[in-house]
This record gives sequence, C-alpha cells and structure tokens, in this order.
Amino acid sequence: MLSLLNIENIALIDSLKIEFGEGLNLLTGETGSGKSIIVDSLGALTGGRVSSDLIKEGASSARIEGMFHLELQPQLRTALDESGIDLGEETTVELIVRRQLSSAGPNRIFINDHLVTANLLKRIGPYLVDIHGQGEQTTLFDPATHMALLDEFASVAGLVRDVREAYSQMREVRRAIDSLEQDEAEKLRLVDVLGFQVEEIRRAELREGELEELEAEKRRLSNVEKLSTLSDEAYSLLYEADAATIATLSNVEHRIAELGQYEQNFCEYSESLKSALAVLDDLAITVRDFRGRLEFSPERLEEIENRLAEISGVTRKYGGTVAATLEHLLEAEGRLANIESAEMRAKELEFELIEKTQKYLAIAKELSGERHSAAPKYKIAVEAELKTVALEKAHFEVGIKTAHDNAEGDFAATGIDRVEFLFSANPGESPKPLAKVTSGGEASRLMLILKTTSRPRHSGKAVVFDEIDAGIGGRVAEAVGVRLKQLAATQQVLCVTHQAQVATKADRHFVVEKSLGKSKTTIGVRELDEAERVEEIARMLAGEKITEAARDNAREMLAGAG
Repeated sequence: MLSLLNIENIALIDSLKIEFGEGLNLLTGETGSGKSIIVDSLGALTGGRVSSDLIKEGASSARIEGMFHLELQPQLRTALDESGIDLGEETTVELIVRRQLSSAGPNRIFINDHLVTANLLKRIGPYLVDIHGQGEQTTLFDPATHMALLDEFASVAGLVRDVREAYSQMREVRRAIDSLEQDEAEKLRLVDVLGFQVEEIRRAELREGELEELEAEKRRLSNVEKLSTLSDEAYSLLYEADAATIATLSNVEHRIAELGQYEQNFCEYSESLKSALAVLDDLAITVRDFRGRLEFSPERLEEIENRLAEISGVTRKYGGTVAATLEHLLEAEGRLANIESAEMRAKELEFELIEKTQKYLAIAKELSGERHSAAPKYKIAVEAELKTVALEKAHFEVGIKTAHDNAEGDFAATGIDRVEFLFSANPGESPKPLAKVTSGGEASRLMLILKTTSRPRHSGKAVVFDEIDAGIGGRVAEAVGVRLKQLAATQQVLCVTHQAQVATKADRHFVVEKSLGKSKTTIGVRELDEAERVEEIARMLAGEKITEAARDNAREMLAGAG
C-alpha cells in the first residue's frame, strides 16, 4: 500500500503531501489542474524516467518521495538483499523510496536512505505499484500486448525468461553460421590476397628495433671522415697534447691534495677530482678504440640502403611502421586460418545450432502448453468480469496460433505462439480483433478488466488508474465505479477520474487544485470532507456554475453509493 506521497519543486508543485489510505482513493479536479503530474511523479518512484527539466522554475533541486507498506515477496527481498538493503526476517516491510533531482549535479535514488541505482528501482517497481495510464487503450490493439497479458495471468514469467534466453543463444549461433557462409568465390579471392600479404611480410623478416639500428649505422658510415677527425682531436686534447686535459687535471689534483694537508676545506674536493680523472681516462680509451674501429665500407653502406628501402616498401603498404606491419601480419594469419578452417567450424556450429534449437523448442513447447491451458480460464475470468462493467452480453476469446512444423522462421523470442484477443460487444456478432470492434468507452472498460484480471494481486500492492474511465458516462460509468470499488476491497486503488459516478464510490476523495497568483501558479491537493465532496461532485455534474439541483443530485448519488 502507498501510504504517503511527498512532492517538492516538481513542475508547478511547490510542496505537496498526500496521505493515502486503504480502499478506493480518488483524485478529481478540473482539466489541467495537475492530476497527471501527481501520477507521473508516482511513476518516477517505480522506475519511470525522470528529467531534471521537471524541476520547478527558480528551484535548484526537487524531490519525490513515497512510503510503501508491502508484503515482502521473495523476488523483492532478493533484489533488495543484493543491493545491501537488509530487511531482516520480516514478512511485511516499510520502504521509503526517494528520488532527488538536481539542476547542477547528478540525480540520485534512495531506498530506506540507501543510495541505489535506477536499474534496481526498475527491478522492484512492479512490486510497489501498478500504474495504468490514459493512453494504454491503444496498446490493447497490439497483439504483442495480448501475449504479455496472457502470460501474466498464467504466471509463467520464469518460462518466458528461459525462452527468451534460449532464443538469444540460438540466434547467436545462427549469426555465426551466416557469417561463415560467404560466397565461395569471395572466400577464394580473400585467401589469395591474405596469402600474398602474409608471404610478403614474412619474406621481409622484419623485427622491432632493426630500423633504428640501421639508421644509426648509416649515419656512421656516411660520416667516417668527420668521425675520425673528431675522435682524433678529442683523444689528443684528452691525452696527447702538451696541455692535455688529463695531465692538467692530474696536476691540479696533486696540488689540491697538498693544500688539503694544510687546509681541511680542500680535502672534500680531492675525491671528486680523482673521480673526474677516472671518467676522463675512461673516455679517452673509448674515443681511441672508437677511432681504431672506424672503417669506410661502400659495400656495407649500399647493403644498408637496400635494406632500408625494403623495410620502407613493406611498411608503407601495411601500416607505415614496423610495429603496425607486424600487427597486420598477425591479423592476416588469423583471418587466413579462420577461412581455411571455416568448413570444420561450420560443421561444429551446425551441430551446436541443432542442440540450441532443441533446447529452445523444449522450453517453448512447455510455455505454449501453459498458454493453451490458461487461455480458456482467462476467457472465463474476463467474461465474468465484463459483466461488472455493463458488458454482460460481450464475448471474449483468446486466439492462439502455434507453429508446429519446427521451422526456424516461426521462432521468436516470445516462443512459438501468436496470441491475439478477439472481442464482440453485441449478441450475434462473432468475436473479432479488438481494433476492429471496440469503441473508446468499450476499450476503457475492457482495459480495466484485462489489466486487473491478468495481474496477480500481491498483498499490499497498490494499483493506479489514470482516467481509465475516459469516454464513458451514465450507467457505464456507474458500472466502472462499482468494479473499482470491488477491486479496492482486495487491494489499494488510486484513481484519477472526471466521472461523478466513479467519484461517489471513493473511500477517500482528494481534489487537485491549481492556484493562480500574481507572479506564479501552484498546484495543491486536499482531502475532502462530506460537505466538500457534495460540492466537488456537484461541480463534476454541473460544470462551473453549481446549482442546488446539482447538489441534491450529488447527495443522492453519495447516499446511493453507500
């Protein structure tokens, strides 16, 4: 049951709090007063999409909060446990769901003050409230909706999920087979192209780092004369000249060592000078050895030039670098291996497809059997309920067409059945598809019956109808009101209505009002007492100008409603 709904800074609402009770809770008010904003806000608490654009102009944040008292279903407990919300061993639970919207930061969702994800809220939403909106009549004309309603009545959610998963696995294998079944000539052409590329790159014998090594060696060979001169001069300056650096530094080191014997401050420089001498001595040997190895070789230079040209030619075709070319080689080898082994892989996939198809058919046939078993029961249940909304002469049928030839083209994620509801409102007319025979008023009543008959009534769960009685009036509206009242005897019902006949059946009656101020428009809700209910129902009957006759009529209707 939804016991409290609190809305702040949403659309035209500054602050609004509604305390709902058991039974039939009705919301009335003039067109455009904001009733749908309240229903949409409640939808946000069950996982509906909500945008920061809904924040009231001038406000930086908004909040929608609901308090629910529920019987703790196993699936609901599992979902909450997995999100770290510990509810102990209680069989009934109080959940406070809050959505906080911000114009500057992220929107957040809390359940019992635990931050949760939007996916969790969508997952548990069906256990909180069922909301049936104004536009849902048109969805009843879509046969896809019919199968979902029948499945809900048959309580086969687990089988439906298993069939969908088995179908997905089967289709994945089928897509893999289709990708292998390319045109044979195309495969042969691709084998030739890939084979040539693999052979060309392998023949080049590329390796990482070779290009850099060759470039360095080329620079040396192209500058032998300059390198020889530089190394000779460097060695002479370091070691052979009259004022060679090493000799000069050695003299400095001796003198500093002597100074250190008399002045302690010079001692710390002595070790540094010895280290510098060691470095210079090592450098002189390296320069001398380098000079001794220098030798100009036109043959080697030509060999390097040819190798660099070969590497450039190959890499330019396959990526621009050695690394990219080697990566292309791996990819081409892999594709070539896949093509060459495609025939073997195709046979494996064909066996796998047979296995997946058999699994799918086994589950789909089990689901189909449950649907066929539930269909006559659903027909009886719906026709019995149609009598309660002034459609006592209507006929309802559940048409099921099942594929029996096991052709893959007849398979679907929903199984091997095609379900369509047929309806006739008048005696003597054979049932036909809903879109061909139902008027707006009949569609509203039929939707009420189909929805409430299909869905299992979880204890404590509320059901919301947003103007489900649109397009009807008089005796029919009275019948819908009675049906809603009957439904409210077993579960909480919230209903937005413009029908006075429905409004008289309320256990709690709320009016939604729009107030026009000098600088802003606001929406408010208040619960009506008996006298106020007379005025509201009289308004619904008479319009803007309420007459005493309308008030008398309203009193009679309220008295007749019990």
